[in-house]
Amino acid sequence: MASSRGQQVIRAGDMEKMSMEQLKALKEQADIEVNLLQDSLNNIRTASARLEFASTALHDLSLRPQGKKMLVPLTASLYVPGTLDDADKVLVDIGTGYFVEKSMAEGKDYCERKINLLKSNLDQLIVVASKKKTLADEAGVVLQAR
Repeated sequence: MASSRGQQVIRAGDMEKMSMEQLKALKEQADIEVNLLQDSLNNIRTASARLEFASTALHDLSLRPQGKKMLVPLTASLYVPGTLDDADKVLVDIGTGYFVEKSMAEGKDYCERKINLLKSNLDQLIVVASKKKTLADEAGVVLQAR
């Protein structure tokens, strides 16, 4: 076993030397980590989709004239009538219930930066999940061979 950034890296040859209990524990741990990584991937995809929807909404909002009557979403299913007062100022949800007033351009930029960050994290998580899945599969093969 070699150490890589504080984590154990297990090679196929190392698995051959492990006891059945160690292999079972390794496979169970790898399966748990794969499931957690899959949940994280799903959460990142959901957040990215919400941000892309928000970015599209900001673009649509910037095209509407001042004084335009519209429905304002209070929740995902509750809308109230309203009038567009100033399309250049938007409230941006920065997390945990905090909102910041930004210009339309800053709001769009914020969404794009968050989308790019999430896509970068998604790519990294896919690589890690793939490695963990391979490890779990290899441990399963070694277990079945015994």
